[in-house]
Amino acid sequence: MNEILLRLEELLFPSIADVAVLSVDVNIAIVRVDVRCTAAGASCPGCGAWSAQVHGSYLRFPADVPSSGRSVVLQLRVRRFACRTAECGRHTFVEQIPGLTRRHSQRTERLRSTLTAIGLALAGRPGSRLADIVGAPTSRSTVLRLVEALPEPEVPAPRVVGVDEYATRKGRHYGTVLVDVETRRPVDLLPDRESSSLAAWLAQRPGIEVVCRTAPFFAEGASLGAPQAVQVADRWHLWHNLSEAAERSIAQHRRCLRVLVSETPETPETEPDPAEESSGSPWPTGHRFADRTRTVHATVHALVEAGHSRRAIQRQLGMTSRTVKRYADAAKPADLFTGQWQTRTSVLDEYKTYLDDRWNEGRTNAWKLWEEIVPLGYKGSYQRVRAYLRQKRTSPRPVTARPPSPRAVAGWVLRRPETLSETEHLHLKNVRANCPEIDALTRHVRSFATMLTERQGERLPDWLAAVRQDDLPSLHTLAAGIDRDREAVIAGFTLPWNSGCRRGACQPDQDAQAPYVRPGRLPTPQKKSPVVVTAGDSTTTLLVNRASRTSCCQPHFTPRRHRRCAPGSGRHGRCDVRTPRSCGP
Repeated sequence: MNEILLRLEELLFPSIADVAVLSVDVNIAIVRVDVRCTAAGASCPGCGAWSAQVHGSYLRFPADVPSSGRSVVLQLRVRRFACRTAECGRHTFVEQIPGLTRRHSQRTERLRSTLTAIGLALAGRPGSRLADIVGAPTSRSTVLRLVEALPEPEVPAPRVVGVDEYATRKGRHYGTVLVDVETRRPVDLLPDRESSSLAAWLAQRPGIEVVCRTAPFFAEGASLGAPQAVQVADRWHLWHNLSEAAERSIAQHRRCLRVLVSETPETPETEPDPAEESSGSPWPTGHRFADRTRTVHATVHALVEAGHSRRAIQRQLGMTSRTVKRYADAAKPADLFTGQWQTRTSVLDEYKTYLDDRWNEGRTNAWKLWEEIVPLGYKGSYQRVRAYLRQKRTSPRPVTARPPSPRAVAGWVLRRPETLSETEHLHLKNVRANCPEIDALTRHVRSFATMLTERQGERLPDWLAAVRQDDLPSLHTLAAGIDRDREAVIAGFTLPWNSGCRRGACQPDQDAQAPYVRPGRLPTPQKKSPVVVTAGDSTTTLLVNRASRTSCCQPHFTPRRHRRCAPGSGRHGRCDVRTPRSCGP
């Protein structure tokens, strides 16, 4: 029997000394292990004096790591010793087994370490669910509390820092996140995105050599706080700005895209209106005056052919003799369409050509077009312009193929030529042959892409000079912005440092807005709290000290459906931490 107990001690407590296993009770759900300490005495935690005088004993029931899916509970008898030092404030103290128990703890040290590791990897709710699965049920609050109890990590002084913004409430409250680019881990969170806050943070760390940043206020803060550091512009933002400028340039030459549309529109086969063909008048079918005139003309001629006299027609239709004579003498209704309604001019006539051109360009807003022709000398009302455009909008149009949108053509220009399909390649070739500006734009974009991908920052001044020689206002604006930050852009095109790790750690998508940070609610403001930063399909948990704002991180991944609160899942649908009411949409 003693041999079996010794083997159990080696199996259950291989690295813990002075522990004896008395018995093991196993049932379906729980394994209960009766344990006692075999040490002769213990040291007083107050004065450190050794004592072997037993004052009393009692039982503790700390939970241990599960075994084969069963919960393990230790029935541990601990002794209370008397301290013999008169100056010590403790008269008695309870022995603690190193590596197994601590004061006031309801679980062993190894179970505590296991739950802490789960909390670091998954945070609150998912960590609690995993703990239930492995046989150590606990609440999400306990998991977070164990993570908060961890000591502050030793964060080495970063040498290359990435700076970006994050949102505690989108559109209202923003802060600054700083990432160690070399280790690809967040270092600190600043409560705002002011240049003064960043400058103060950088001034406390003189060992920073490179700062990867985006916004102008970050550039100002980096210049003030770390003048010795090399600033590196974000290559993704440079390419994104170039893509927007390219799309605006192509939109300014929208007419050139019609070369891709057939010149002969396909007209729908409709049967002509006999009334319109017979009259040949400009009065359209459906016009109140024209329809009434055609109806009365047909009625008068039908009565004349039936043998009625004009006096009888006058009495029957309730017309004057002069009106009956005018209808009877007209061979066709078009002869009656005379007078002021036929040849009357309009103040809009000289502007109809301009309106037709703008309509064909896709400008169909009546108010905008009225505002455009007023400076040209138009004195009429807005209602007249609206009526003219309504007539164009309701009239049947010929069926024609639509030219590609400027965004689609910009995609052809921005993508690698080898990735374009044969049709897209031919369309782009036709557009470039028809529009010299789009051809120059394509050359500049591809030259910029070569500099970006092959790290040829020394070619940037030549590229800027070439852009200014062409009539591309949107690229001129981009070139002016790059020229103001030329050194940082050249560094971004030359140095291997990039802001990709920063964006992956704190922003959702490349074309999306600022990231959304959900801070955990703390019982004490001085402890670390998990702050979950959502980035696409992944989430990074930052352990942030609310007083010092130092942080470490443990990345983990959650499905995209957890990016918003889900109904019916507690206070909030996120699976990471408890969030306050201002968690946003």
